Amino acid sequence: MVKESHMGDTDEDNWVLQSRNGDPAAFEALIRTHQRMIHSLTFRMTGSMEDAEDLAQEAFIRAYRQLDSYQGTAKFSSWLYRIAVNTCLNWRQREMRREQVHANWAESNDALRSEPEPPTGENALGREVQLALMKLPAKQRAAIVLTVYDGHNHAEAAKILSCSETTVSWRVFAARRKLKRRLSSKGGRYE
Repeated sequence: MVKESHMGDTDEDNWVLQSRNGDPAAFEALIRTHQRMIHSLTFRMTGSMEDAEDLAQEAFIRAYRQLDSYQGTAKFSSWLYRIAVNTCLNWRQREMRREQVHANWAESNDALRSEPEPPTGENALGREVQLALMKLPAKQRAAIVLTVYDGHNHAEAAKILSCSETTVSWRVFAARRKLKRRLSSKGGRYE
């Protein structure tokens, strides 16, 4: 149950309460308020517009189903971020398993593998950064996305990721080191 003392009289708090009472328009208002933020997060976690849209939708569906578990002790956006991050991490695990099955099948059938052509033009550096980001372990990628791209401080990111600030700091440090190494080996610059 919501701890009323931790929730204010904001529209968002009212929408949460109304959503719990079965008002679909109130949950639509929550979606409209947070849709851009969640879609941006899912895109940075996946690198794919199509997957990002699917995962953002899945995160909102999960949030709706878990609305009764929202305690009101943290901001609704932080609670929703945690759901979206976990949705992306679960997706990444499924994708890795699927890719492994495909790789095993291709190996066993002597399928030819071709490397994609390197990107050229104006978007080459952005594409290289996105590719390097996608090669990071999922938890390091989540820490970088939350702190660098989405502007959360380490304490906020720790709450969203359900870990300590020290863990977030370590993940960001390790991710930056890996990104720098990958991008400098490609001739790009990372600062």
